[in-house]
Amino acid sequence: MKRTALMAVALAIAGLGARSLAQSNARPEDFSAIAVVNNDMGAGAGRVLIHIARWSSNAEREHLTQTLVSNGPDALLKELMKAKPVGTIRTPDSLAYDLRYASQQPGEDGGRQIVIATDRPMSFWEVSHQPRTVDYPFTIIQMQMGQDGVGKGTMSYATKVRVVKNAIELENFGTSPVMLTEIKSEPATH
Repeated sequence: MKRTALMAVALAIAGLGARSLAQSNARPEDFSAIAVVNNDMGAGAGRVLIHIARWSSNAEREHLTQTLVSNGPDALLKELMKAKPVGTIRTPDSLAYDLRYASQQPGEDGGRQIVIATDRPMSFWEVSHQPRTVDYPFTIIQMQMGQDGVGKGTMSYATKVRVVKNAIELENFGTSPVMLTEIKSEPATH
């Protein structure tokens, strides 16, 4: 298992950044990316499609942050699962899965830092047999988008979330997050 303290996640979820973009005014947006997996199970690549129908409000961000800080990750998971979807994620040959949180902040280079969070889809077998993977119920996506609408990022698919010394720490079940390359942004078509 790999532990990673991620300040981008801490800033976006905890709302510590004073430079937040106007979330409610932002338009729906579609992203496509090449997901590159390189771990002890082997290597592979495939396309991922992300649709953001709406961006999370500051009130939603503050509520989720307070839930995590005050009541821990189990309470955060319950609140995320109750949250109104902000969009979907899918591959070209799969059904879409709801995303529960999406936030963006201006990047240093004039681009944007985007953080997306949701509960992780689990199979019937996984839920009924309760292997160790059920302790990693979150999916966190981080994207760094340039001014030109092209970017890169990571997707931590099976992840634990917790607060350590005023920072949000992610612990991946796998050895490394999925790398997202060739991310392209365009206005949503639906």
